Amino acid sequence: MALKSMTGFGEGSASAGGIRVLVELSSVNRKQLDINVSLPRHLITLDAQVQRLVRCEFTRGRVSGIIRVEVADGSAGAVKIDEKLATQYAEAIRKTAKRLKLADDLGAETIARLPGVLSVEQESQDADHVAAVLDVAIGKALKGLARTRSAEGKALEKDLRIRLGLLEEMKKEIRKLSVSVVSGYRKKLFQRMADAGLEDVASDDRMVKEIAVFADRSDITEELTRLKSHLAQARKLLRSVEPVGRTLDFLCQELFREINTVGSKANEVEITRYVVAFKTELERIREQVQNVE
Repeated sequence: MALKSMTGFGEGSASAGGIRVLVELSSVNRKQLDINVSLPRHLITLDAQVQRLVRCEFTRGRVSGIIRVEVADGSAGAVKIDEKLATQYAEAIRKTAKRLKLADDLGAETIARLPGVLSVEQESQDADHVAAVLDVAIGKALKGLARTRSAEGKALEKDLRIRLGLLEEMKKEIRKLSVSVVSGYRKKLFQRMADAGLEDVASDDRMVKEIAVFADRSDITEELTRLKSHLAQARKLLRSVEPVGRTLDFLCQELFREINTVGSKANEVEITRYVVAFKTELERIREQVQNVE
């Protein structure tokens, strides 16, 4: 399996020295690598370590997550209540309620939700000690994230192979039809001349020149050759061990360009139908490629 998706989830935890570190990571598609992992405020200095570990594993996608640090008993800190602030809130609210003739239904739960009344005071933790435990926890989370991205990539690869096969078949049909484009145009041109009462037009230099110009203008041999090359390159990229999302996206753009040229040059109804179907399937491929790392 070569392809890796940019969508996934992973989690990990590690304990040592009376603390436990819990890490949850998820990722979605993004053109570049964007890392946004939340750390406790008192451990914000460890952000560079987190960034480094993630960058060692991935090259694209938006990786987000949260890191929690708990003491041995499972708590994340001590709960503190600002009684003075709570008293001021209660007095002000009751005074206002009395003035407005409202029911005095102020309860402890309501006061606890007011800004600044309830807070969690973090335990004093040594950043160096946390860093060592964090290495282990985030390593587990990154492995889990990598597994899910690889599993999703396997499904993407299977789907892309099928769709590239459909494009190959449509390209072959277009090539078959292109052989008869000039002869069909020649037949129609002579028929129109005959219907107009003109005879012996086959030897007319103007007719010969007109057919030659049309043949040159409608020749799609080069475009079909490039389509074949691009499709072969795309299939080869599916076997690559390196991230290929950007390259596949570029190839999709090139395939769009070539098939558009085919549609504008080949003056034949059946070819136009295949061109429309080709572009529709190619758009589905491009949507899938947006999720490839």
